[in-house]
Amino acid sequence: MPEGHSIHRLARQFSSVFGGERLTVSSPQGRFAAGAARLDGHVLEAAEAHGKQLFLHFDHDLYLRIHLGLYGAFDFGGDETFIGSSSIGAPRRLGEQEVAGDDGAGYSGPPEPKGAVRVRLVSEHGWADLRGPTACEVVTEAERRKVLARLGPDPLAGGADGGGADGAAGRAAEFTRRLRGKGSPVGLLLMNQEVLAGVGNVYRAEVLFRRRISPWRLGRSIGEAEAGELWDDVVRLMNDGVRQGRIITTKPQDREDTGEPVPVSEAHYVYKRTGLPCRRCGTPVAGTEMGARKLYWCPSCQAD
Repeated sequence: MPEGHSIHRLARQFSSVFGGERLTVSSPQGRFAAGAARLDGHVLEAAEAHGKQLFLHFDHDLYLRIHLGLYGAFDFGGDETFIGSSSIGAPRRLGEQEVAGDDGAGYSGPPEPKGAVRVRLVSEHGWADLRGPTACEVVTEAERRKVLARLGPDPLAGGADGGGADGAAGRAAEFTRRLRGKGSPVGLLLMNQEVLAGVGNVYRAEVLFRRRISPWRLGRSIGEAEAGELWDDVVRLMNDGVRQGRIITTKPQDREDTGEPVPVSEAHYVYKRTGLPCRRCGTPVAGTEMGARKLYWCPSCQAD
């Protein structure tokens, strides 16, 4: 499932290629036909992300809410203006596939839909197709606020600067309150979108390793300062993910291969490294399941 940094990259992409454009909205698959009709012919004013939720705001105060889930993905295509402006600086990853235009033959409109396209958005210069989302619905501002009210703070809210000192401090304090108010293992809480919005399995494993926290420690056992450091590291890593288009959590001194770009095999400390030696202490990385998801940790560096 795409983690929060990918959804924020998608929001940037939509703002770049569709912002201010009047869109033709359809549902080639048919499952979203009624929703598409409510948006068709309206101008996209803004694209916003909160955690793993994407909201496309149209000029009549309706939103297209999308949650990609495990299988959702976008394809993009268009003319040279559309393609150029949609580039964010790194190759598309899961949920962010970009498709070239017409191989130099000139753009003549979107291709015939392939597969089960839930929703298609088309402007004068390009198109986007969505397939396989967990959620795809039209919501009002009040309904959007209800969705947001259920979610924890987003480490990427406000961009790289955190939206100012007051906003960043408030989100950190809210995360600390929610984390320390629970009696569940911190390894579960970091994946709970009501505690922290946007973190998935990779960031969960990696940030706990970097902070030397056992996944089985209870949330209420995490001190305020420790929770603040955990939040700060999540903010740092996820902003790196937005910028780089991939999740890299290792520091150069902990890699065997220090080449650039960072090899996939060197990008993580524990994620999908079961049985391999810990990059810091040499203990074999352990793996099990927690909350129906794979969990990775170092038994020595993250001892209870």
